[in-house]
Amino acid sequence: MRKVNDRGDPTWRLSTRLMRAGRAQGRESGAVNPPIQRGSTVLFPDIEALHGPGKSYGLEGFGIHDALTEALADISGATGAVLAPSGLAAVTTALLSFTRAGGEVLVTDSVYAPTRRFCDGLLTRHGVTTRYFDPRIGAGIEAMISPSTQIIFLESPGSLTLEIQDAPAITRIAKARGIATIIDDTWSAGLHFKPFDHGVDVSVQALTKYQAGHADVLLGATLALDPAHVARLKQTVKELGLGCGAAEDAYLTLRGLRTMPLRIERQSASGLAVAEWLSRRPEVARVLHPALASHPDHALFQRDFTGAAGVFSIVLKPVAKARLAAMLDGLALFGLGFSWGGYESLVINCTEQETRKVARWTEPGALLRFSIGLEDPADLIADLDAGFARLAG
Repeated sequence: MRKVNDRGDPTWRLSTRLMRAGRAQGRESGAVNPPIQRGSTVLFPDIEALHGPGKSYGLEGFGIHDALTEALADISGATGAVLAPSGLAAVTTALLSFTRAGGEVLVTDSVYAPTRRFCDGLLTRHGVTTRYFDPRIGAGIEAMISPSTQIIFLESPGSLTLEIQDAPAITRIAKARGIATIIDDTWSAGLHFKPFDHGVDVSVQALTKYQAGHADVLLGATLALDPAHVARLKQTVKELGLGCGAAEDAYLTLRGLRTMPLRIERQSASGLAVAEWLSRRPEVARVLHPALASHPDHALFQRDFTGAAGVFSIVLKPVAKARLAAMLDGLALFGLGFSWGGYESLVINCTEQETRKVARWTEPGALLRFSIGLEDPADLIADLDAGFARLAG
């Protein structure tokens, strides 16, 4: 019988591995893709098996979930991946796995707003203190570490404002002090930034974004290099009763992985084209895109990243709210909605979401975040050009 290598080859490049990763399950039935299994109860052949090791209930997933976690671990260089029903659930799983009452977490001040809400809310109520640090602190993080510090949480680039963090400098200090590091690596989708190569202990990804890629899935994952960390993450998910997402969502995400590099390549190129055009507009005060030479962290980006996402922000020069509404409400190709990474372009006005505690946000103009989709960039630029005409009144 002809043998097909579904377990990967270390000499294969990423795109090739993505075509094979997680496909062993489907070979048994002759299908190209692993089958979808739905279920709550798991049946066992005998009493010994019933009380033995292995999965005992549908919350722990089936073959399609295993296929997805295998693929995610492969492309990220992790020992294992643990699914959660959303990106935020993956973040909270990671934080709860490495904290206990009386401890503290150090969190970048550019963090995703729902992560901040969790830290300031439930985590605080459970006796864990959160202190925020400037995303550009680098090795200066050492001065913030206290005997109760249990986690340093990074997000690079920062949510909304796109600061690049000096992850290697931070993780070196954390390891020397025995402190775990977690990074929200959703922007790079595990492709253009390799957290474990830079010393990070746990990577969190919202699979809702680029991995699934079609704005129709809610799913997240935590990944780790240390088997003990993987086991701890699995135990937290089990104890919280979170489950690992619907089988259909796991299937769609695994399917999305096959085309993810192509989609991100296109969206990155289009994003740069739109960002460069915006940088020349008189209405724009700043473009926040780390792949642009004008970005203050561009050197760090070039050092640590191999590519960019199609997500960036701009700061407009001050303008009346009514004029801004006219610009955004009239856009034909940009949806107004949260999330990003799907095939359609999106934009949000996020000025009022800025709740910085350390690295204060002082820009007087509106902050807009763009997620560039798969449309032709020339059409997107034309749509924005018409929007600026409405902005001018």
